[in-house]
Amino acid sequence: MSNLSDHMKGLSITAFGVLVLSPDALLLRLLSIDPFTTVFWRGVLMFLTLAAAMAVVYRGRVDLAFRAVGRWGLLSSLIYAANLVAFIYSIANTAAANTLVIMAAAPLLAAIWSRLFLREPVALETWIATTLVIIGIAVVFWDGLGRGTWNGDLAGLAVALCLSANFTVLRHRKHINMVPATALGGLWGAIAVFLLGLTIPLSLNAQDVVVIAVLGLFVAPVAFGLITMGPRYITAPEVGLLMLLETILGPLWVWLALGQRASDVALSGGALVVGTLLVYFTIRLRRQTVVTPQTSG
Repeated sequence: MSNLSDHMKGLSITAFGVLVLSPDALLLRLLSIDPFTTVFWRGVLMFLTLAAAMAVVYRGRVDLAFRAVGRWGLLSSLIYAANLVAFIYSIANTAAANTLVIMAAAPLLAAIWSRLFLREPVALETWIATTLVIIGIAVVFWDGLGRGTWNGDLAGLAVALCLSANFTVLRHRKHINMVPATALGGLWGAIAVFLLGLTIPLSLNAQDVVVIAVLGLFVAPVAFGLITMGPRYITAPEVGLLMLLETILGPLWVWLALGQRASDVALSGGALVVGTLLVYFTIRLRRQTVVTPQTSG
């Protein structure tokens, strides 16, 4: 019974996190500031929000939470910092649908990382799905080259690689609460762009203040805090299926609110990616259901 309860908890936590994250691209599109200023404020506010939450959970001993993540948590935080910078840059330089479609490959890429670093076997359907997803992403890139958005598409690929690497770290150390590492990742991203002189932190108008506040105080900390917790209870295919919600809903919010959509060529590549992942994760889940022994409560 406890296994079923934990499983449902994981599904609920991850699904809610993805739903909270789905308007992320739209909110970023509403900002008039440069991407690196966005990275600074989003990272700082996300860190403060998660640190405040941990202060409550750990009864004021936030230092214990940060120390508990260890070296793997530090690695996870650095990966998340790179992910933060690449994601915001990608959204600013290509269609939101392009970014989110490329990002959708992250759970599949995580299977490859797991094979390389955790020595976990990779099934035949994973290699087939990877090939089809690469073709779909290549179509998106080809369209981006013609439209001059290749740099944003390339940053989207960097996001997928960062997310997949972080999924692998979380899987490898799933017994550790990595939410503090996510908070640190926001802080590292903010510090990096500030020290490199890539941002003017105070150059915000009234609308930017509101949007950044929503992003930094609610969307980013709540979404990534929950998504970080999810893999502790559910499998990678389940995480992958739930992450597809953002791939579908994110561009939809941008289209409904701003009338912006990807080109037909990019959408065809995106359809191949999403369709392949949907079939792949469904097959993996059915296989796990068959091979997992039933336990009595």
